[in-house]
Amino acid sequence: MLGPGARSGGVVGWGCREQGYRRGGCHDRAVLLYEYVGKRIVDLQHTEVPDAYRGRGIAKHLAKAALDFVVEEDLKAHLTCWYIQKYVKENPLPQYLERLQP
Repeated sequence: MLGPGARSGGVVGWGCREQGYRRGGCHDRAVLLYEYVGKRIVDLQHTEVPDAYRGRGIAKHLAKAALDFVVEEDLKAHLTCWYIQKYVKENPLPQYLERLQP
């Protein structure tokens, strides 16, 4: 997901027909914007889901995938995105909570 090739940050997106990384906007894809703000710290900045796809749990999948990546890679996460903050509050798993940066 937020792999080594994207160390400076970028956009991770999910669309109807494809998954993957994308640097730049796209109106028909759900995206999670992030940026590495330190060697082992990623700032999860923003999720956005097109109107046509809202209410289907896509932002929830983006949030979970990002947080699972943080856990798997033993990173720390700063949560700028209000939706990911909400996701963690609703899913207060210890492996997520111990990796949060203020």
